[in-house]
Amino acid sequence: MPNLPDVVLWSIPAFVLLTVLEMVSYRLHPDEDAAGYEAKDAATSIGMGLGSLFFDLVWKIPVVALYSALYAFTPARVPVLWWTVLLMLLAQDFFYYWSHRGHHVIRILWACHVVHHSSRKFNLSTALRQPWTGLTSWPFYLPLVACGVHPAALAFCSSVNLVYQFWIHTERIDKLPRPFEYVLNTPSHHRVHHASQGGYLDRNFGGILILWDRLFGSFAAETERPVFGLTKNIETYNPLRVATHEYVAIARDVREARTLREMAGRVFRGPGWQPASPAPLAGDAAPAAKGAA
Repeated sequence: MPNLPDVVLWSIPAFVLLTVLEMVSYRLHPDEDAAGYEAKDAATSIGMGLGSLFFDLVWKIPVVALYSALYAFTPARVPVLWWTVLLMLLAQDFFYYWSHRGHHVIRILWACHVVHHSSRKFNLSTALRQPWTGLTSWPFYLPLVACGVHPAALAFCSSVNLVYQFWIHTERIDKLPRPFEYVLNTPSHHRVHHASQGGYLDRNFGGILILWDRLFGSFAAETERPVFGLTKNIETYNPLRVATHEYVAIARDVREARTLREMAGRVFRGPGWQPASPAPLAGDAAPAAKGAA
């Protein structure tokens, strides 16, 4: 197959330049309502991004081996042509939507993805705040490889999707003209995704296209100003703690679980899941009711 460029690698100079320009813009034209930049927060985001480059190389080894084995097994082949690349980009974005959505509703996957949401700022450096345990997305793309998409072509499409999402991490761009807002993921839509208000939680999972959210009922428009971060924020700038804090919380909850069902729920249910409280015994209910009277 033709050699495809490493889109992320080629985009790094643009990432750096645009981040610096945004920092300067806040210096020259402060915005009291915008989250802006904080030195420690930006340094943590950049450190997480640099760390993810290293760890991604490690995680790619078993994933590439598995994808390559599946590709060798399947008889289907999708040629790499200009129009098939467009179709592959569309298909990858579709599966990215479900991967992203899954990482918000399954706690063990959220433990990886929560890193990206852990900043209370929303700027271009936030886009660089990537997890170090990125071994959780590969199952969602198995259907593409099984249909004959070469693993290198899938990697190219994933890189394009990632690079596209860099520019939407900003408060400096207001809403775009309506046709763009209807079809594409934009800064306005992604601000909603990073917000911690109840009405904004678990919305706008699309990568390049916001159409998937409109189609599958997870879309929310930006109305009130977002409050960024987590529903329960972490008070640390330590990259290692940022990368692992939710795994530590899961381990603690599993250790304290009373039943196997609760243990499974702590791992595979939603991030805010709690076991149902045991129903009171009949003998305990009467005194409680009497006391209330």
